[in-house]
Amino acid sequence: MAPALKGEVDIVIPTIRSLDFLENWRPFFEPYHLIIIQDGDPTKVIKVPQGFDYELYNRNDINRILGPKANCISFKDGACRCFGFLVSKKKFIYTIDDDCFVAKDPSGKDIDTLAQHLENLTKPSTPYFFNTLYDPYRDGADFVRGYPFSLRQGVPTAVSHGLWLNIPDYDAPTQLVKPLERNTRYVDAVMTIPKGTLYPMCAMNLAFNRELVGPAMYFGIMGDGQPIGRYDDMWAGWCSKVVCDHLGYGVKTGLPYLWHSKASNPFVNLKKEFKGLFWQEEMIPFFQSVILPKECTNAQQCYLELAKQAKKKLGPIDPYFNNLADAMVTWIEAWEEFNTPAKVKIESD
Repeated sequence: MAPALKGEVDIVIPTIRSLDFLENWRPFFEPYHLIIIQDGDPTKVIKVPQGFDYELYNRNDINRILGPKANCISFKDGACRCFGFLVSKKKFIYTIDDDCFVAKDPSGKDIDTLAQHLENLTKPSTPYFFNTLYDPYRDGADFVRGYPFSLRQGVPTAVSHGLWLNIPDYDAPTQLVKPLERNTRYVDAVMTIPKGTLYPMCAMNLAFNRELVGPAMYFGIMGDGQPIGRYDDMWAGWCSKVVCDHLGYGVKTGLPYLWHSKASNPFVNLKKEFKGLFWQEEMIPFFQSVILPKECTNAQQCYLELAKQAKKKLGPIDPYFNNLADAMVTWIEAWEEFNTPAKVKIESD
């Protein structure tokens, strides 16, 4: 059987090491194009198993391609993955971490995460009214009694957020008090996150429609030279959810699962997260109360408005947020540079 939407998907992987983990994914990923973002030392040679179609960018490439705008791409942090979102020309993006492997469903069958994400993204979402049988568009499910017929057509799905077996995506304090906890629960469900509800988006197993929400999938400035880390996907998740809510798109969470193999060091994580643990108590109310004007009719316009409001409301908390807001604007400038159709210049005599 031909792979689903082969010409419409890029798989984006940030890494600091050789990608031996791709052997585990070969049956599912080999038909697709990979964009590998090499973080850290650009002189290190990253080995990719034979047979994969890929392009690889290191920090020198990012600096060369973006020039002065390169400062909006994080260094020594997984947030660098969003450079792959920027240079992709495909409709759908799937991004995964290099410590994630193929999981098995309860019947023992290998889970094709990408196929499930594409199913989620190509079927509608229901953000305006919750269906108690979860995703009504899945085989064997439907809208329950009392669900308004006027809402049953759903809305386009922009984001598909997958989950993880084995090592859960915990913050450092939770890691420290539950060092041996493992997720063994496989919940066979996909659901739409309701409009007006935020969620913690993890980029380990994430897919999205780049055409609908790509400009809002910016992972901020984190890592080297910044006072915060491990909030890159959180920031992108909060921004993209607000944008989706405003534009009338849906966000799904649940299936597919993958196997997260390695717990990161909780003490290192605590140093990265420390400020964020306090700041999130201010950031989340900001996103819960932000209102985008009706003049914002696409993701770029929404994102520039978010940058403006973030600078005004969050800037007084710490100068970092002023820098982040400026980087958000730079990101959109870069996005429009890479994603604007070439204009033909007609010269007059």
